[in-house]
Amino acid sequence: MRPGSAPPVRQPGAHAVPLLQRSCLFLRSHSVALAFAGAVLSTVPAAAGDATAVHPEQWPKGASPLLPNPAIEARIHALMAKMSIEDKVGQMIQADIKYVTPDDVRTYRLGSVLAGGNSKPPGHPFPDGSHWRALADAFYHASMDTSRGGLAIPVLFGIDAVHGHNNLVGSTLFPQNSALGATRDPQLIHDIGEVTAQELRASGISWTFAPTLTVPQDGRWGRAYEGYSQNPALVAQYAAAVVGGLEGKPGTPQFLDAQHVIATAKHFVGDGGTHDGKDQGDAQISEAALRDIHAAGYPPAIKAGVQVVMVSFSSWNGAKMAGNKALITGVLKERMGFDGIVLGDWNAHGQVPGCTNEDCAVAYNAGLDMLEAPDSWKGLYTNTLAQVKAGTIPMSRVDDAVTRILRVKMRLGMFDAGAPSTNPLAVKAADIIGSPAHREVARRAVRESLVLLKNHRGTLPIDPRKHVLVAGDGADDISKQNGGWTLGWQGTGLTNANFPGATSIWAGIDAQVKAAGGSAELSVEGNYTQKPDAAIVVFGEDPYAEFQGDRSNLAYRPGNDHDLELLRKLRGQGIPVTAVFLTGRPLWVNREINAADAFVVAWLPGSEGEGVADVLLRKPDGRVAYDFHGKLAYAWPRSAAQIPVAAIARGERPQFPYGFGLTYADHADTGNLPEDPGLTLNNEQTGVYFTRGKPAADFVLRLSGPHGGATNVTAMPSATTDGSLRIEAVDYKAQEDAREIRWSGTASVELVAPAPLDVERETNGDVLLVTTLRMDAAPPADSAIGVGCGTGCEASVPVGTQLAALPQGQWLRVGIPLKCFRAAGANMSRLDRPFAWSSHAGAQMAITDVSLSTVADRILSCPPPGNAP
Repeated sequence: MRPGSAPPVRQPGAHAVPLLQRSCLFLRSHSVALAFAGAVLSTVPAAAGDATAVHPEQWPKGASPLLPNPAIEARIHALMAKMSIEDKVGQMIQADIKYVTPDDVRTYRLGSVLAGGNSKPPGHPFPDGSHWRALADAFYHASMDTSRGGLAIPVLFGIDAVHGHNNLVGSTLFPQNSALGATRDPQLIHDIGEVTAQELRASGISWTFAPTLTVPQDGRWGRAYEGYSQNPALVAQYAAAVVGGLEGKPGTPQFLDAQHVIATAKHFVGDGGTHDGKDQGDAQISEAALRDIHAAGYPPAIKAGVQVVMVSFSSWNGAKMAGNKALITGVLKERMGFDGIVLGDWNAHGQVPGCTNEDCAVAYNAGLDMLEAPDSWKGLYTNTLAQVKAGTIPMSRVDDAVTRILRVKMRLGMFDAGAPSTNPLAVKAADIIGSPAHREVARRAVRESLVLLKNHRGTLPIDPRKHVLVAGDGADDISKQNGGWTLGWQGTGLTNANFPGATSIWAGIDAQVKAAGGSAELSVEGNYTQKPDAAIVVFGEDPYAEFQGDRSNLAYRPGNDHDLELLRKLRGQGIPVTAVFLTGRPLWVNREINAADAFVVAWLPGSEGEGVADVLLRKPDGRVAYDFHGKLAYAWPRSAAQIPVAAIARGERPQFPYGFGLTYADHADTGNLPEDPGLTLNNEQTGVYFTRGKPAADFVLRLSGPHGGATNVTAMPSATTDGSLRIEAVDYKAQEDAREIRWSGTASVELVAPAPLDVERETNGDVLLVTTLRMDAAPPADSAIGVGCGTGCEASVPVGTQLAALPQGQWLRVGIPLKCFRAAGANMSRLDRPFAWSSHAGAQMAITDVSLSTVADRILSCPPPGNAP
């Protein structure tokens, strides 16, 4: 099968394929994966001189499926004739709701706002539909207010609804995309798009930054779960299905009607092929691989009528995509015929050489129509306006961009629709958001996406009339079963109470077992009051998003064998054990598979955990209610060091090939899998500097007195040579898992990294430096938290006054935005001291952890501009 041809699609309800025939299919799928891997590795440019040469004539030729609408084009022309340069520049900028107000939109005539992963309606950290509708209305009315001059042009409101409307409390949350790839069911993908569109409209929002059409080739990438498959043909097939579900079918009355939303194909192009799977990294591949693998989803998305394409953070052979005119204008707009909006990613233009977040004519001239400038919009507006007036950005380019933006707004009917809250679905939102019909679509998606890797001696399905133990930290954790991009960017800091209407995996199993007359018992640690007839252990990855999920190998929890030991313990007690693995990507879990009698990949299944019970449990009469249908959309590694796509190209076999997946009819066993990880399994915790009272691996805890003398802490207690600072062990949750620090003079405590750290991405992403601490005595007002970035490069932020307001004697997670340090002058790309705390006599506190995070109990504010020390 060549890239671009359609993969086999499972029809819902199809009969099981005989095992011998299925084995042939698995071998054929393995060959498909081999062909894709070979395309990636064998076409790396041999000569750097032509590594970024683009040949548009070699790319697929396409056109918009929408014929020019004379009425819309005439309306655009008439409006453009009335618009000032200021009006036009405003349309080309998108600001984040955390950093822009409706009054700003009224003043600057901004064309678009977005709600980033951690941005919410003011005062509502867990917003429901009414909160989103009120905010959407406020921005809409501001954009239509002409009392200060300008024209009434409705503002677009975009949001990352990537597995359902995942920023809305009470919404229907679907399995993440890596799970949906296993279903091989385009109609299901279409239905998911429709449900997502309806719940968005019900909350007053009409634009989603989805679908993600990446084709991940390396599971170490923190965004791998956002891709449907390593197979470009499957991604291409799904692209048309999901766009059709979100937007409706072009040429029909349903296209972009009141029940549909604008879709965004992202991230153009190559984000899934970066070297070593690094987020926002460099895809070091040929133009042919970029075209045939990584761009496979774009022609069908354009043909399906997608209205926005978002350009990637990443680079292609060293050239940042946000400045690549040959690909954006030459290929996407001219060759593929895309006539909608080309949008930049979150401050991605600031990474283009010669640009900053507030100044990037290069990106506009490359073909970007709208720049996503969440917190930098005001400076970008000022500079862009000056560049347009100076001719640095030609008026022809401005007019093209604004024409595209207005065309999409008019296709959506925004000029005639009225306020978002008047949408028919918004009026009856209570019947739409999280409705039983929508949740049933999600539950079906869970059932279809489950992949069975092992079923020793028919361990599954389980008789629900028996006594069933459900164990593991993922059993009753709805946040964990959803993963990142869930009620927040990273999907962390949540409880089951934040998911009204949702069902955990435990709750689904418990309900069905009790209904059948059996009994179920929940114990995270696998303890029980009555020996169970069967045990189900639910475990897996904790939530993460984007670069926070990047890793150096594919070992599951390297250095932490807690889940493995739990499986072994229960199986050693003679209990049949079924492992249910929560993950966004293929990982090396051979030891865990060996330790279980049955092994099920549940991916990140979303809000409807009972879909897992539907497949794992028999009916009370002994019949099978639902069989396993899922087939791997990604090959799984044979060792922690193996990257399957690359390994296949070298002639190596993965542990489980693309397309593998057992059914109950197979009664197959994996045998004893190899347990050699292929590398040393060290505990890998990215962004953790100090944990459980101790520096992270190779970090140094250092005390410095007033005269520059430094003491490396090697034992407890410890102190500076002059006694100005003293540190000793104290208890937090365990014995001596925290450190108490007392100042009797001017001194500082700092963490020294083994090598300079690059946290520029984290800084742009609104990540916090979080310290879990207990204030025991109010610090002086000029106490400061800082960072160091080499000799003569450091920055600190005064925090004494804010910390003095914290309750004393209480443990809290206190965060300070990394942006505060950058604003104070730090070079965030080379931090050698990622944490430093300076204070004076009388200050006293205890700390247990220091790390990068997006969750804190208290977030300290940056000093006003110009007041940084």
